[in-house]
Amino acid sequence: MNAGIPAAIRALSTAFRYNDLSSLEAVFDAYPGSVACVVLEAERSDPPKDGFLSGVQALCAENGTLFVLDEMITGFRWHIGGAQAYYGLEPDLSTFGKAMANGFSVSALVGKRDVMERGGLRHDAERVFLLSTTHGAETHALAAALETMAIYRDENVVERLWDIGTRLRDGISTAATDAGVGQFFEVIGKPPNLVYATRDPSGRPSQAYRTLFLQELIERGFIAPSFVVSLAHEGEIDRTVDAVAGALKVYASALETGTSSFLRGRTVKPVYRRFN
Repeated sequence: MNAGIPAAIRALSTAFRYNDLSSLEAVFDAYPGSVACVVLEAERSDPPKDGFLSGVQALCAENGTLFVLDEMITGFRWHIGGAQAYYGLEPDLSTFGKAMANGFSVSALVGKRDVMERGGLRHDAERVFLLSTTHGAETHALAAALETMAIYRDENVVERLWDIGTRLRDGISTAATDAGVGQFFEVIGKPPNLVYATRDPSGRPSQAYRTLFLQELIERGFIAPSFVVSLAHEGEIDRTVDAVAGALKVYASALETGTSSFLRGRTVKPVYRRFN
């Protein structure tokens, strides 16, 4: 989604392929001594291959490049120390948000002392960033974050999220098999952060079938653009599985005759798209 971004700015970043260390090595070869940082999520829908994340970290260290881990989603889900603790990583900088304050608007940039100090006052070098007091009086979200982190620590929230997500994944997988749609509807991701894939009769990803599934879940009282669980869902797993089972029966019928006779509105579109 590059519209509106000047070419000079676009030229300052480039991409590499997840789970492909050689593609990152090619970036370092193409821009020797010029890569300021490498930014990535530890995991999305596909798990990292053995040695990939540690390899990224090692390449950054070899090239004098900051290793930046995006923990907006994985933080407060994979492990109480984030995906970096789960995978044994030591990023130079990390970003956290989302679950950090249980819905309050808080995010955090954290990192190794020598890097973070560049934004502080205890050095004589040029300052890297400025902390403004525009929202200096906004402290209730910080209080929410502190309380949230205390609850995560004291009530083993992450462990319970793994348990809740595992129950949900297993129940939905059984429902999909029972409905005969196991190869067309799939739950993917780690148990604390489940998403799902919808496919048409030919096995291709389908927004029409995703829309149908969402519609049928709403019909049964559930809004589920994903299956990302929270602690509040602990007692709702069986009801959720029952609703999914009902929706998947309709899904199975649509696989035979198409979605047009079932849909009551427009097909949803992906969030990340270049054109509307």
